[in-house]
Amino acid sequence: MNLSNFLGELKRRNVYRVAVTYTVVSWLLIQVATQVSPYFDIPNWTVRVVILLLVLCFPVALIIAWAFELTEEGFKRTEDVPPHKSIRHRTGRKLLAFSAVVAAVALSLLLVRNAAFRAVFDSSGSSTATAKAETAQNIPEKSVAVLPFANLSADERNAFFVDGMQDEILGSLAKIADLKVISRTSVAVYKTDAPRNLREIGRALGVAHIVEGRVQRIANRVRVTVQLIDARTDANLWAEHFDRELADTFAIETEIADAIAHKLNAVLFPADNGTGTQPTRDMEAFDLYLRAKALITNFHDTSDWKETLLRAERFLDEAISRDGGFALAYCWAARAHDNLYWFGLDRSSARLAQAKAAAQTALALAPDLGEAHLAQALVYYHGNRDYPRALEQLEIARRTLPNNAELYALLGWIARRQGRWEDALTNLKKAVDLDPRNPQILISGLSVTYDLLRRYDDKETLYDRAAEINPSTRDYFQMMRAQTKLERGDLNEARSLVESLPAGYDPDGVVTYTRLQLALYNRQPEIARQTLAATKAEELAANAGIQLPVSWFEGCIARAAGDMERAHAAFTDTRNKLDAKLREKPDDALLLGQLAVVDAGLGRAQDAVAEARRAVALRPISEDAVDGPTVLSSLAMTCAWIGDVNSALEQLAFLAKTPGGPDYGELKYCPAWDPVRNDPRFAQILASLEPKRQH
Repeated sequence: MNLSNFLGELKRRNVYRVAVTYTVVSWLLIQVATQVSPYFDIPNWTVRVVILLLVLCFPVALIIAWAFELTEEGFKRTEDVPPHKSIRHRTGRKLLAFSAVVAAVALSLLLVRNAAFRAVFDSSGSSTATAKAETAQNIPEKSVAVLPFANLSADERNAFFVDGMQDEILGSLAKIADLKVISRTSVAVYKTDAPRNLREIGRALGVAHIVEGRVQRIANRVRVTVQLIDARTDANLWAEHFDRELADTFAIETEIADAIAHKLNAVLFPADNGTGTQPTRDMEAFDLYLRAKALITNFHDTSDWKETLLRAERFLDEAISRDGGFALAYCWAARAHDNLYWFGLDRSSARLAQAKAAAQTALALAPDLGEAHLAQALVYYHGNRDYPRALEQLEIARRTLPNNAELYALLGWIARRQGRWEDALTNLKKAVDLDPRNPQILISGLSVTYDLLRRYDDKETLYDRAAEINPSTRDYFQMMRAQTKLERGDLNEARSLVESLPAGYDPDGVVTYTRLQLALYNRQPEIARQTLAATKAEELAANAGIQLPVSWFEGCIARAAGDMERAHAAFTDTRNKLDAKLREKPDDALLLGQLAVVDAGLGRAQDAVAEARRAVALRPISEDAVDGPTVLSSLAMTCAWIGDVNSALEQLAFLAKTPGGPDYGELKYCPAWDPVRNDPRFAQILASLEPKRQH
């Protein structure tokens, strides 16, 4: 069959008409899918599947049109239909008529859509109906989250490289002050191996736009595909593919960040220059740096904090040995040393000196590097409690790290130590806004601040928000809510919340501690004893996070039951263990204050008062508004236990007006305060702390 005959046969068999009809109908289906899906929260991938199926089925439709023909008896092979029985011409006219109707419907849909667009724009100044929802949720237009990139490399070891590319792009965007960029901790949970509903992610993170990407590293080449998506509509705003030499990695990251910033109409200020600086030319050193950074970022989630940080330190030492000018490696080395020191894993002067040296080297190599000033601020704060110099470094760092959640959290933590409570809340709320899924900022930051201020309603609202963002934490926040009920003095509600937790749920023994409090507050020492006997822990975290031996709680239970002989034995064991800790940390005011209470329980009144007053001198409220009230509370309890009621009540009267002092539930129910409970002044203090009920 020659070409002329073949084309004639295509026409005779209505293949042309089927192609036109299929194209028009497919276009209509795509228009309907893209317009309807936003109103039913249908994910973007569903529309893509529809388009893909329509494309794949197109050749099938043409093959069927060639092979079969519609007759009055039904579909038959074209070769089997006599010409006089064929109704192909009528079929062709019907197909054309149907195509015309479909095209008219599609055109009407397009016109209606445009008219609706203009109406919405004219009435509200907003480009789409979803922009109204965005405004209602206070989601900034210039906001973005860079989700983890997919690793298409066969070698799983390249996962660090892929994570590093995502992190560098995120970091470059975060240096643009005109943008709101979500921190890495909060986007890390959205792994590429799990389904992503971009609209839900956008709402949870408080952003209007999302960046997704795929990376493949093969030998000395890297292939990257990135797309920018409107999280409110699933619309693809920009996409690009890069295939370059591995040495061009940093150039690719800069191009991607610049393109995204341009698409979001971000205004670049002078401080935003240098967002694409190349940290090192040695890709092996960069890989080592990425491995170390991942370990330091997530060491709280590992079973051995110290070994994790030491391993990160070894990676960084090797990276620095390959490139002595790698300033970022020195920044993270300073952080590794700082964490070892601050969390009590290595409190030696040598470790602190290493942290200081690494931070200073980073600053010497790159005086304008925000990460170097942030590392220096951490060392000033954790190493020397030098708040003014730490704040000075943070203000410098903020010029180039305007979206760094850790920076704002650190500003909040320092303000809290200084008793500047409104500044603390402002900065911590900003940190949560930039890193909404970060448990350190949510719990150690904002939640603790509300707790110190006795703002129980705000704290519980925060728990609801955190559990909604991350449903896997619901049990944890239910346990936290039970503790808040105890602080309020709502024992029945606290019991109900604790009892409804899953059996065996007891992260770090916190549920055990809550059950102990509940039993003691209800004057049920036998239940408290059974609760303590069920735990396998040797220590439990008490007030202010102090780790206390189980024997301390045994002594408190025995004292509440009036068994002073057993209490004395338990407190003697506790004293020996605390004394051993204090030999390693002689200036730990929290431990020293706790030792004072133990000595008071042992009848060593003179030692107890001396220890309590030394603890207060080491950590006065004027210098530390967080730990200071806890230490002063130890002095108050010490005075109460040795019979100095006037001094105890004097301290309690002051603490009742001070953030971080004893809460209402503790003073109302805890047996430890029984020695002063019957004094009329105590009743006045208690009444001043009673939480106001919401109506």
